[in-house]
Amino acid sequence: MMIDSDFRGRRILLLGATGFIGAALAARLTAEGAAVVAVVRRNGRMTRKLAVDAIVDLDLRDAVSARDWTPHLNGIDLAINCAGVLQDGARDSTHAVHEWAPAALISACEKAGVRRFIHFSAMGADKAACSEFSLTKGRAEALLRASSLDWVILRPSVVVGRAAYGGSALFRGLASLPWLPRLGEAGPVSVVQLDDVVETVVRLVPESAPSRIALDLAGPEALNFDAIVARYRSWLGWNPARAVSLPQPVMTLLYKAGDLAGRLGWRPPVRTTARREMRRGASGDPSAWSAALGIVPRALSEALQREPASVQERWFARLYLLKPAVITIFALFWLLTGFVSLGPGYDIGTALMVEGGAGALSGPVVIAGGLADLAIGLAILWRPATRMALWCALVLTLVYVIAGTAILPRLWEEPLGPMMKVWPIIALNFVALAILEDR
Repeated sequence: MMIDSDFRGRRILLLGATGFIGAALAARLTAEGAAVVAVVRRNGRMTRKLAVDAIVDLDLRDAVSARDWTPHLNGIDLAINCAGVLQDGARDSTHAVHEWAPAALISACEKAGVRRFIHFSAMGADKAACSEFSLTKGRAEALLRASSLDWVILRPSVVVGRAAYGGSALFRGLASLPWLPRLGEAGPVSVVQLDDVVETVVRLVPESAPSRIALDLAGPEALNFDAIVARYRSWLGWNPARAVSLPQPVMTLLYKAGDLAGRLGWRPPVRTTARREMRRGASGDPSAWSAALGIVPRALSEALQREPASVQERWFARLYLLKPAVITIFALFWLLTGFVSLGPGYDIGTALMVEGGAGALSGPVVIAGGLADLAIGLAILWRPATRMALWCALVLTLVYVIAGTAILPRLWEEPLGPMMKVWPIIALNFVALAILEDR
């Protein structure tokens, strides 16, 4: 592979390097010969797949002062900010990630002599804000425009690619349903291909590239929401589905459920911010983009035809909407088990323990088991603790099986099969662990 002389020896600070756009950009820039310094929230599982020169472990919610960035700018030639969050939540702050941290980095770059700064905003952020997402994105644009840097602002529409996350993953999940959801309140979207977005940044890295410009990265056609989902369904090899308009109360309930999940640390694409942004739509004109960089963005149908869907794609699409169902049902299973053990089933549980010879410990053991069940159920719902909770659930289930067999082996002969039904629960536990990662 030929290494571009414009990239050889260049050291690039990349924010949001584990994200949908950032990960693809890190791979491409490294392949071009650049030394990428990836800024990530936590150096761990997600960073092991990054082929970068160095990793900076820095939470943008804490990096709101120029002095937080100064130590990481030594030898940096260019900063690229791909970081973004949809909505405030247990792990996210739109103001910190979109506004305060970029402001601090801009100031640090000016002081350190890092001239070039490529910033990812969002389509419509330069217009009237309809959510905290677009409001904070717009404020960051204003800060960058007022700086002395050689800045470039990129405003992509909904970005889709072979990989999937957020909105692009939602399209595939909805395409797997037996009916096609029609969102009448959603505006048109000029979906843009991830490869075209990455190529745009690659052409903007050289010092001779245009600067102090803002470009809308829009695909060549504006599509309504159900048309996009229908094209993904066709790509996945499934017959056309009957379109169904979802009632507004149902949609409101789904968005509220998404907000609740966000407060628990999850990042579902269906939240009230998404609803507000979808109403406005994300359509644009790619002509200025093409004129500035010579890129002709590909249409969605063309991009899908180039890469036929595999069975793995169909698995992902079908599992996408099953994932929240699996997590919710599994958490409710443990919560309800705990409530039953401490409530209406307490006497039954203590009687079984007495029969098994636990004596005076029967009551305390049942209470301890019920509390453990409740703790696991709550921890499964709290995203930062979900993985550990699922492993604890697996261990506790096996403990119940072993203890039940030792104390009351006749449970294996019960006509309702309480010991037999444990194994599907264990299988569901492994399924939840297998599909837990978002990207």
